Amino acid sequence: MKTIAVIPAYNEETRIAAVITGARGYVDTVIVVDDGSSDDTCRIAERNGARVVHHIENSGAGAATMTGIDAARMCGADIIVTLDADEQHDPHDIPLLLKPIMEEKVDVVFANRFGQRNRIPFVRRVANVIGNVLTLLATGKWVSDSQCGFKVFGPKAVKDIDLKMSGFEFCSEIVRETAKHRWRIKEVPTKVLYSEYTLAKGQSFAHGIQTALKILLRSFLR
Repeated sequence: MKTIAVIPAYNEETRIAAVITGARGYVDTVIVVDDGSSDDTCRIAERNGARVVHHIENSGAGAATMTGIDAARMCGADIIVTLDADEQHDPHDIPLLLKPIMEEKVDVVFANRFGQRNRIPFVRRVANVIGNVLTLLATGKWVSDSQCGFKVFGPKAVKDIDLKMSGFEFCSEIVRETAKHRWRIKEVPTKVLYSEYTLAKGQSFAHGIQTALKILLRSFLR
């Protein structure tokens, strides 16, 4: 089965090469979605062997992820791996996430940064719990690390997933898609690297709460 990695990227010129290089060892193709970057993300991604899709302006992590999924479909993907461009996720964990898909046991695999001994800042742990609870209220489904961008989609999910939310709330939307389509899911503990850089690039606590509330509001308006 053809496996493609999708990496949404916004101004990641210092990190994108390492992420691409790491992912290429485990997938057939790497697609980078340059989400309106003003730096050399695009050129560096191309130089390191990725296929690059461009957004003229910054559209958000959800929009970039869906663009990458659409591009992967056009390239004939059977399996899609999504991961962040800031080196927070370790590409060497990709085989762990792929295994349940390759064994045809599940349709979507969620990385779980909280499933092993990772050094995760307290504020991120609290925000994750709140995000998980609000995602549960919005979708009826519990996922231990619902806001993580590191995921693998098997053939059924690749065929049917359709994300509408452009911002970080897309992670909870994916959980809603699993409930809607009754996809089989599995959570796999993975490593995570937090640094000043990754903490600055990610959601702030306040932004995370706003995102979660937006998800909850939209769920009741559907």
